[in-house]
Formats: sequence, structure tokens, C-alpha cells
Amino acid sequence: MRRLIPPARPAAALAAGLLAVLSLSACSGAVRVEPPKPEGPAAAGCQKLATALPNRLDGVERVESDPPSPYVAVWGAGEIALRCGVERPASMAATDQATDLDGVTWYQDPQLPALFTAINRAAYVEVTISGKHVPGDVMVDLAGPIKSSIPE
Repeated sequence: MRRLIPPARPAAALAAGLLAVLSLSACSGAVRVEPPKPEGPAAAGCQKLATALPNRLDGVERVESDPPSPYVAVWGAGEIALRCGVERPASMAATDQATDLDGVTWYQDPQLPALFTAINRAAYVEVTISGKHVPGDVMVDLAGPIKSSIPE
């Protein structure tokens, strides 16, 4: 199995993970995603977010992740993957621009155009979006659950 998002944040490792073809576990049909390990308010917000996320996102159904985690959500065959409670993006500088979509501020990693992180909240929420989807549509659809679950 290959990981969609490796546990470490170096750009080279992330690029390799993002470019890898996802595979489904033969026995469970789950998509392999390494879960983060948030603590305190971040963990509480992420657990609340887990119950607020949609079963269908941008036309694809939610599927199981491997290992199962309240901090991970996957739609399609790994077309969209969310990890809640990740570390602050290592590539994000104070001078970087971010985009506000429906009340949630998103940072896009300039080296990894498929990787977006909701910032300025008690927990960072990382979303990887395949080229099959329009990132803005996905981020707007996730804004409501993020706003209602994770305080600024």
C-alpha cells in the first residue's frame, strides 16, 4: 500500500506521496492515509469535524481509510483526502498569501498544487484534491463543517 500523505512534511516526501498512484487495500477497500496525532483543543475540534463531514463530496462517496481514524476522511478512491490536526505547513511563511473561501482561510502549498490547508483555526485541516475535482468547490463544501467544528 502507498500513503497519500506521509507522516513527515518535507516537500520531497509530500510530492512523492501526492504523485503516487493510490492503491486500495485488497481486503477492506480502504485508502491508506497516515493519520495525524492532534492534542488538546485541536483534537477536540477534529473529533467534532469528523461527525460533521459529508458522506458525499464533489460527486464522490466517502470511503474508509486505513488505518481508521477520526482525524482522516477520504472520498472516492483517494480523490479527496482530509487530515485534521496536522502541523502548521512547513512551507508557509508569514508573508504568504492565503485565500478566504466561505469564511475559511486556505493556504496552498506552492510546491504541491494539490495540497491545501485550512489555517487560522484551533486545528490545521489539510486537504489533498486530485485533478478530477475543482479545488475551490471542494473547499467551499468543507467550509461549513470546518467553521462549525473548529474555532478560530
